Amino acid sequence: MDLQEFNLAKDTKLIVKDNVLAVFCDNGLKTVSSAFYYGGHKQVKTVLNVGVPEGYNDRSLHLDPLELITSSAAKLNLTKDYLAMVTAAKIQNYSLIAQKHDDFSVSVAATAGCKHGESSGEQMDVQEIRGTINIIVFIDANPTDSCMVASLITATEAKSAALRDLDVRSLYTGDSATGSITDSVTIASNGVGKKLALAGPASKLGKAVGYCTRRAVTEALLKQEPFWGSRTVLDRLKERHLPLEKLAAEVSKLDGLAFTPEDVGNNLSGNPYAGGLLLAAAKLDDDYKKNLLPADFESWEQISKCLGDSTSPTDYSKQPYELVDLPPGIKAALIRVVKTARGRA
Repeated sequence: MDLQEFNLAKDTKLIVKDNVLAVFCDNGLKTVSSAFYYGGHKQVKTVLNVGVPEGYNDRSLHLDPLELITSSAAKLNLTKDYLAMVTAAKIQNYSLIAQKHDDFSVSVAATAGCKHGESSGEQMDVQEIRGTINIIVFIDANPTDSCMVASLITATEAKSAALRDLDVRSLYTGDSATGSITDSVTIASNGVGKKLALAGPASKLGKAVGYCTRRAVTEALLKQEPFWGSRTVLDRLKERHLPLEKLAAEVSKLDGLAFTPEDVGNNLSGNPYAGGLLLAAAKLDDDYKKNLLPADFESWEQISKCLGDSTSPTDYSKQPYELVDLPPGIKAALIRVVKTARGRA
């Protein structure tokens, strides 16, 4: 990959070469970082985001990650005064978003992969690592230490908002993902110009950090994993741990509704009405799982009935619906879809 350079400020530039993305400042950077190598609150000259090269042995990476970091830093003639994050995402799929104001500017460089999404606070049994979101926020100003920490929090919130925008789900539970299990964020400042004290989401600086981070993560994720922008209804259900096989097996417990996975797939594929109904039901079931019953309804059963169908020529009123082990919204919507299909057969 040819060397790329972008000026972020008078004394600071972004450099991209091979598997390395770097923010470099001749006069040094004040940083707050969760980076694997030399993270914390440090003074450095360079912030690195190092991509794991194709074919690099995963075992080698975990046994000696410093070898990858130091050899990658050497490509930019760096031997000291740097911190480093590591990612399996391709560096060339990075996104750079900047916003300039009269008294400061913000530049955010992100790389992103989220095949291994998680929802912070859930139970996880990690077997492998398949995604990392790394974010570098450069502030051309002089933020206080607490302002730097607040910027890190705001950037993390914006990252989670970007994943929510794309409806990325946790690999473990199917809940809405808040990140991947190995994400890192670095806030860096050249310490020049106006002193800034606030970086919460409603502050002037926080708005810029949030906006740039949210856009950068979204763009980087779609570059690395374009499928997030083009999933089918069946893909979206599978991410919620509702694959075709489970849907078919559960609905087939009802008399007269024996369906194979292929049957269910055929009924959903290319059927916007059925797909829209199931996605709407899935959204309701997200609230059901969190016990967020709207005050307008007396029970979840009442909501589920709104998704049901009483127009089928066959009488299903005495069916043992409780045997169908699916979330209530999906259960009602799916039964409606397959009853309609059976009635047409």
